[in-house]
Amino acid sequence: GDLPMSLQVKLLRFLQEHVIERVGGRKSIPVDARIVSATNQNLEQRVETQQFRMDLFYRLNIVSVRIPPLRERPGDAVLLGRYFLARFARESGRRVIGLSEQAVAALAAHPWPGNIRELENRIRRGAIMAEGRFVEPADLELAPADAAVIDLRTARQRAEREAIQIAIAHSQGSIATAARRLGVSRPTLYALIESLGIADLVKAGYSNDQSEPITESEAQ
Repeated sequence: GDLPMSLQVKLLRFLQEHVIERVGGRKSIPVDARIVSATNQNLEQRVETQQFRMDLFYRLNIVSVRIPPLRERPGDAVLLGRYFLARFARESGRRVIGLSEQAVAALAAHPWPGNIRELENRIRRGAIMAEGRFVEPADLELAPADAAVIDLRTARQRAEREAIQIAIAHSQGSIATAARRLGVSRPTLYALIESLGIADLVKAGYSNDQSEPITESEAQ
């Protein structure tokens, strides 16, 4: 994506003719190779602005694999952070053994505009600056996030709460319709709404359903 036009022409020629010439040489040398290319640029936009050759783009773009940025991969920042920390601690001889719960929460909450390089640099700094055996958010130069322990129960409740709110919103406040969307009975949905503490958010749904009595099959 950053190749100047002069090199783009040479690369295109190689891809088309499968030959190269050594610097200072006069003989064409056939080369059989597979090409794997990577870029952090939007090549389609660069083609439109004439910064990248269209013929080279289509010559390279036979099989395209998009690697999403770190901010689109929930959980990866913590996993990669632990890997980098173990490596940097080993290389520097530091006796840091892990990330504190607050540091884990801070890593999970950060948007990572600098992607993997930013994560790697922050973890390297954390391994150097940590005064105890665990890296804290301040060592990473990150603001402390919600330090509540994120367990499976918490994650499930959060997902259920969001799904119910979306289903009710798409059902114009009808609990019966929302229950059908979610694949549960109305009594089950009522119980979930109460247990998740979101009854106040769906009062309109309750009022819309007052004229729809619960049937015996639903109650069972």
